[in-house]
Amino acid sequence: MLVVTGTCTGVGKTVVTAALAALAAARGASVAVVKPGQTGVEPGAPGDLDDVRRLAGVTDLHECARFPDPLSPAAAARYAGLPPVRLPEVAGEVGTLAKSRSLVLVEGAGGLLVRYDDEGRTIADLARWLGAAVLVVARPDLGTLNHTALTLEALAHRGVQLAGVVVGAWPDDPDLAMRANLRDLETIAARPLAGALPAGAGALDPAEFLLAARGGLAPAFGGVFDPVAFHAAHGLPQKEIP
Repeated sequence: MLVVTGTCTGVGKTVVTAALAALAAARGASVAVVKPGQTGVEPGAPGDLDDVRRLAGVTDLHECARFPDPLSPAAAARYAGLPPVRLPEVAGEVGTLAKSRSLVLVEGAGGLLVRYDDEGRTIADLARWLGAAVLVVARPDLGTLNHTALTLEALAHRGVQLAGVVVGAWPDDPDLAMRANLRDLETIAARPLAGALPAGAGALDPAEFLLAARGGLAPAFGGVFDPVAFHAAHGLPQKEIP
């Protein structure tokens, strides 16, 4: 199993989750995707798991709770007058799914330490209970270094294994900060990037998306992403210090 979280909201977690699911399904693996708490979506409206279904063709999808307001799961539950997400129960459901699936993906809401209930439980707690590694999805632009460093420090403090850092949406025309951030993101993570999905990948058709997923994720996740080649194409050249 693998937990997907972000450094903040809107970083491309759902697209990365769909990419992981698409690559696993293309290998013939049985894949289940779990969304413990969907917020900002009315009942009956398409949510994140519908995007996963559309992009990856995976239908083994499990949304544990839904709240209509675009807030943290804990705040959204309070505002709607509904019970909060019960992460211990989610852990049990994920554990049951993992017994009969090749891969279970769990997509969090917002960032790593977003609260799911008034006791302060987070997706980091769920990962720790499951013994699952966490894939962190980061932005490429200015400000991402601090957000990523804080996220990785929080994971390490809780004894949760890092599966890697993926840039959720790499633009066609990256600016100076984005190009410089490639090297620093790897320094923060103490490992090469685990991938970079192209911006706009979520609007592709399934066949095109599978190609983007393959090129945008590292071999550990079923792709062919080469961080050295990506640096050569998109990173800043290293200048010699006189």
